[in-house]
Amino acid sequence: MSSTSLSRTAVGRRAGFAQGLLLLLGSCMPVMGSVLITPVLPQLSEHFAAAPGVEILVPMIVALPALMIAVFAPVAGQIADRVGRKRLLVAALFVYAVVGTVPAWLDDLGGILASRALVGLTEAAIMTVCTTLIIDYFQGERRAKVIGLQTVATTIGATLFIAIGGALGAGGWHAPFWVYSASILIAVPMLFVLWEPTAEERMLGENAGTRVRIPWRRIATALVVTVFAGFSFYVVILEVSYLVVAAGVPAERTGVIGGVSAVASLATAIGGLLFTRISKLGPGRLLPLALFAQAVGMVVIWAVPSLAGVIAGAIIASFGSGMVLPSLFLWFIAHITPEVRGRVTGLVMTAFYLGQFVTPILIGVLTGVVAGATGVAALSVAVGLVGVAAAIVGVAVAIGLRHGVRSTVAPSVAV
Repeated sequence: MSSTSLSRTAVGRRAGFAQGLLLLLGSCMPVMGSVLITPVLPQLSEHFAAAPGVEILVPMIVALPALMIAVFAPVAGQIADRVGRKRLLVAALFVYAVVGTVPAWLDDLGGILASRALVGLTEAAIMTVCTTLIIDYFQGERRAKVIGLQTVATTIGATLFIAIGGALGAGGWHAPFWVYSASILIAVPMLFVLWEPTAEERMLGENAGTRVRIPWRRIATALVVTVFAGFSFYVVILEVSYLVVAAGVPAERTGVIGGVSAVASLATAIGGLLFTRISKLGPGRLLPLALFAQAVGMVVIWAVPSLAGVIAGAIIASFGSGMVLPSLFLWFIAHITPEVRGRVTGLVMTAFYLGQFVTPILIGVLTGVVAGATGVAALSVAVGLVGVAAAIVGVAVAIGLRHGVRSTVAPSVAV
């Protein structure tokens, strides 16, 4: 196949706006799974207040899918190769609609958590296959453009989903879960618009030399930092609704809670968009800058635990979060050759989502320790301490990238 027809199949099909739009919309579904119900978490905590371990179990309703993605995203890719990308994607979207809406008519915390684990399994398939199909369908500059739009779409989608969740939450915590059925509206047109890539298309979408070993020694430190980054990234997303309630807003005012969460999410989008303009600064400057912004925002929440302080701190921290993941990818690219980028990207996502999963556990433990030492509810203090940790990690990364880590990159590595 010639270079002038790289985005055409053997029978002349060409991926265009319709295919790109559906894959971008599909990519937003895992994001919806993470953020849609954050405005109603305080309501869920009040409803299940008598349940043992509620302080950790209710936030786990949001975080559990992240564990499933971290564990099963690589497996989803292997399944897609065997049963077909389109088939797995469409089936996952239909199942997502079913298991996602289960909590809308369920009133059992254990059952809700089980359904959320199933949501995570479907999200692993949706996220993996949507990205893979973008690589299969588009090549060269068109592929880079669609992948860039994927980041923008998911971030803007997160802002909208938080606002929707907050608005619907006014009718009770069950209501937002019905929104998961919207995945059917994406799955149905996919049946007619998408196609299963040919073997030739898959070859175009993959790098040669897949037997090249992953340079574990070069990326080990970056993977550890990525786990922490996933944790620090998710702290504000997961805890902002509780912080707003702690600042005096009733849990039933989900519109206000959702509004604050949406503003923070919008700040994340702005941080991501700014990154595209300053990416030439390199990870040695951008990643520490992103971590420092997170640190400042979280310390503001600690120092000024009023509603105004929570809003200001969430905006600053979220702005930094918008630059964290793309900065990490720059760091990894500087350490690897093109032949292993696909596998290393999977490892990055696994590490990042693992950090998200442990967020409610670590925050719950940290809050308990602080409360035991001070005798007061101390979520804002716990968030502030995470900010201090982010600053320390930022300093360590800045020093490491300048003096130690960068020197380990082989001269032949493509940057």
